[in-house]
Amino acid sequence: MTFGEKLKTTRLSLNISQSELAQKTGISERSLYTYEQSGILPRSNNLRKLAEALNVSVSFLLDENETDTQKNIGQEIFIANAQKEYGYKGAREASELLTRASALFAGGELNDDAKELFFQSLMEVYLESKQEARKKFSPQKRARKHKSSF
Repeated sequence: MTFGEKLKTTRLSLNISQSELAQKTGISERSLYTYEQSGILPRSNNLRKLAEALNVSVSFLLDENETDTQKNIGQEIFIANAQKEYGYKGAREASELLTRASALFAGGELNDDAKELFFQSLMEVYLESKQEARKKFSPQKRARKHKSSF
């Protein structure tokens, strides 16, 4: 299936009109019609908006042989958020991180116990970082900072 066919089929399967999809994404109805009829690919920003609105992965929309609508959607969202927050360098680093982790697991270098320890360690780092950020950027701390500057 081509990009245009997948876009239209997915939109119709969700009972969403072109008008509704245009409202959800901010993409004009004319552009959506063109994408569906001619198969012209949208810019990457619009492609991401379409994938999010239709709850499918970008790779599903682009790969004619891809049939799993959810494949890699979590990874794509993670990378998109990294790009939004930290720019292209952040997106590249997020992508590299996922690639390395995938290679680590796919290569069979870790047994199940080691994989569990890896995930546990990753979760601990995440929770510690979140706690540190909360301390550093809490509203109370900001209020004290502003009072002391007067």
